[in-house]
Amino acid sequence: MWFSVGCESGTPREAAQSAPTPAAATALSAGTGKSGPEGAVRGYGAPLGAAPKQELASVLREPSRFAGQPLKLEGHVRRACSKMGCWMELSTSADANAPACRVIFEGHRFFVPKDSAGAQARVEGALEVRRVEPDQVAHMEAEGGQFPEKAADGSAQEVRFIAKGVELWRS
Repeated sequence: MWFSVGCESGTPREAAQSAPTPAAATALSAGTGKSGPEGAVRGYGAPLGAAPKQELASVLREPSRFAGQPLKLEGHVRRACSKMGCWMELSTSADANAPACRVIFEGHRFFVPKDSAGAQARVEGALEVRRVEPDQVAHMEAEGGQFPEKAADGSAQEVRFIAKGVELWRS
């Protein structure tokens, strides 16, 4: 099973968040951030809070059960927007066929680095299930997104995670 989610923007938490720009999303390997068992962790958007942690695989098996609820998820970043870092795909593993969802960033307030693919991520926000219009599908495909289950009209159904905050690190 594969799900996808859509296009938004952002800056590292350490940077001013009033005017997000692609340049503000610096290379994941170059930044500062907290260190821990995961290695150097970079934060984007709001600091992660107390939302209940759920297993990504469980959420993707029953997305309607979790829709609209505050959640904290963790997974592998399969790909990120190649133009601005305005979305990323969060998957259950590095396997190309692993279940995944696209993560967008609440209110286009922040981006992630365009080189985020291959990193691990922890995200906090809410899940939604929605129809993506054909023009938005085409836009996201131009940025590297994939929609393997498109409708005949070019639209797609997707499970989308709207993140208020993101933490990224390399293992």
